[in-house]
Amino acid sequence: MKSPNTQFSGRRRSSSGTGSISSGFIDSRTPDRMPRSPSSSTYSSTTTTSHKSNSSRNPVKIAAKTVADAFVSCFTPPEPKSSSTNFGDSDSFKAPSVASDGGREKRRSNGSGRGRSVYGSENNSIHTKEAGHLKFTMEDIYKATKNFSQSLKIGQGGFGIVYKGRLEDGTVVAIKRAKKTIHDKHSGAEFQSEVRTLEKIEHLNLVKFYGYLEHGEERILVVEYVPNGTLREHLDSVNGNVLDFASRLDIGIDVGHAITYLHMYTDHPIIHRDIKSSNILLTENFRAKVADFGFARLAADTESGATHVSTQVKGTAGYLDPEYLSTYQLTEKSDVYSFGVLLVELVTGRRPIEPKKEIKERITARWAMKKFTNGDAILTLDPRLERSAANSLAMEKIYELALQCLAPHRHNRPTMRKCAEILWSIRKDYRELAG
Repeated sequence: MKSPNTQFSGRRRSSSGTGSISSGFIDSRTPDRMPRSPSSSTYSSTTTTSHKSNSSRNPVKIAAKTVADAFVSCFTPPEPKSSSTNFGDSDSFKAPSVASDGGREKRRSNGSGRGRSVYGSENNSIHTKEAGHLKFTMEDIYKATKNFSQSLKIGQGGFGIVYKGRLEDGTVVAIKRAKKTIHDKHSGAEFQSEVRTLEKIEHLNLVKFYGYLEHGEERILVVEYVPNGTLREHLDSVNGNVLDFASRLDIGIDVGHAITYLHMYTDHPIIHRDIKSSNILLTENFRAKVADFGFARLAADTESGATHVSTQVKGTAGYLDPEYLSTYQLTEKSDVYSFGVLLVELVTGRRPIEPKKEIKERITARWAMKKFTNGDAILTLDPRLERSAANSLAMEKIYELALQCLAPHRHNRPTMRKCAEILWSIRKDYRELAG
């Protein structure tokens, strides 16, 4: 069984055990310039009653505008009624077609691996306190973890050890613990980066932050506890269950929403820099939450004319943007590239780097895109998934999007908002075809 350790690493290695990826390996049919998005989205939601309208106006455009407005509303916070309004739980932050799945039936992957993951879910937490503003003492932490009991240890990595804990009001949390040393300048910077980022954000598809504590040598982060493991664990069928295609598509949309929020709807755009399947945590209802902000950076200040942030390369092999890797220029499009790799991962079930495969299949995204452009995409579909008409059509459309995300040059990649809109459209068609 796969160890959960990779979820919590600070300075990570590739989950496949290899440390490098060839730069700019996607050289296929990516257009020189992405078409400009129209002011109204061309994609429809799952409930497009306007298609049946007898109005003289174009019903498709009416439906598209409705969906575009709904999509924007899922990231635009309402006017706060008070200073303690919790936007992360607000319906105004949820896309209608996603929010309606809040009670979605559990998929074939039944979540028997709960307790393995670091962060938490609404289903297992009592959110009676305002996230991100709690003041903790070491006494609180000792009580929550029963003096850091080994029985509550749920992970370990470069950052330190992660424990499952329970606050006095019953809220189930994950407590990340690290100790300062004279050699930990980098991990200290990552801790501060994660704190600063978590304090700025709140969204349904991002882990909830409760607070942190620095006391002597101790560095403590208190965040949500998500009971159902990581996406990577489910793609590996750690629990013996196969994550079905519909669930994978829903997860892709959830992640797309989370990254869109980071890029467009925070006070200052945030680049995650480590989007990968082991940093995507699943609730019992298979809602995705993006976690681990140790590598996150504020994006360039475009108002001052900056186009990128110059910084050393951080991330995980297999997901790294080749342009960022070669130029050290970081932009939001680096997250888009990683998202493209994740889309391929969802379809194939494979890890981004498969060192035991023959050379031509070793880099999963390169192999899958080559098969796709040659008309053999079906050969890349996770063999555990049904080869139905709905799955095949959705797979082709997801690969079209992935190919754009994996463009060697960032200017040819779509925005994350565009990615999320396209995935909405794909899910609509998928559900209609699947019945």
